[in-house]
Amino acid sequence: MTERELMRAVVVHAFGGPEVLRITDVPTPVPAEGQVLIRVEAATVNPVDLATRSGALTEAGLLPAREVIGIGWDVAGTVERTGPGVTGLVPGDQVIGLSDRLDIPLGTQAEHVVLDADAVAPAPAGVSSAQAATLPLNGLTAAQALDGLGLTGGQTLLVTGAAGAVGGFAVQLAVARGLRVVAVAGAADEPLVRGLGAELFVPRTARLGEAVRALVPGGVHAALDAAVTGAAALDAVRSGGAFAALVAGGAPSPLRGIRVFNHWIRADGAHLSRLAALVEAGALTLRVAESLPLDDVAAAHRRLAEGGLRGRLVLIPGLYRPVSVEQSVRVPS
Repeated sequence: MTERELMRAVVVHAFGGPEVLRITDVPTPVPAEGQVLIRVEAATVNPVDLATRSGALTEAGLLPAREVIGIGWDVAGTVERTGPGVTGLVPGDQVIGLSDRLDIPLGTQAEHVVLDADAVAPAPAGVSSAQAATLPLNGLTAAQALDGLGLTGGQTLLVTGAAGAVGGFAVQLAVARGLRVVAVAGAADEPLVRGLGAELFVPRTARLGEAVRALVPGGVHAALDAAVTGAAALDAVRSGGAFAALVAGGAPSPLRGIRVFNHWIRADGAHLSRLAALVEAGALTLRVAESLPLDDVAAAHRRLAEGGLRGRLVLIPGLYRPVSVEQSVRVPS
């Protein structure tokens, strides 16, 4: 096997802390029927990656144990090859996409990734690959959860974790749908979430229901619980309303006739195309906290675990650490 047939990819062979992450040379995947091979230009680091690496998803019964597990869901890059039967995508296209399967040996944190063509969409114009890579997982999560809530224009939505990646998209998408948004975040984030379009703001509090109902008598029509607040957010929802939980085990009991559901993300290239159009129209903001080389994946996991980011960490396979004078190879004169 030649060097050109290999690529670098982030994998884990055993669960644990960031130290278990490995960057390994593996065969470059080949697209099958209905698939495309993407040269990865940017891949976002998300909380689900930390849960995969630590073994939390396996403990929850969502990911069978296997010898090699790939890491990464989001991707922005260039189509390099297409498999049989693919239409509408050709080599050279700039795209974004989502890998939504857990039980796989390779994820998007790699130099190449193969995705089903229907999980891929044209990248939004006018933004960097790092920015574009922040859209698929978090944008689709927010949009699909909103679809599940089934609200109509003029109704009121509570968004917890409104300053975060999913919450920020949820605020903007809800406003675009004509909803009134009550945003919950840290007090210092009020200017940020109001800038995203939230009409009302509540700082994080143990008595969330009381605080929200003081602004919205009777309670909100629905809640999108991006911060895994659970019962506290449910208390802010009026009887017969709706509640979207985004994390396994985060759904509270469906009290007072409230329709409670766990939203599970799914790849959807057509919906992703619509989100990209909203980015181009200025209706969605893409936030990058920092771009890092693929080699710094362990540092990215540590940084994300610390919390407090306002934007996503993005891994760039083509970005390399600067080489110091001490590390550089001196060529004899």
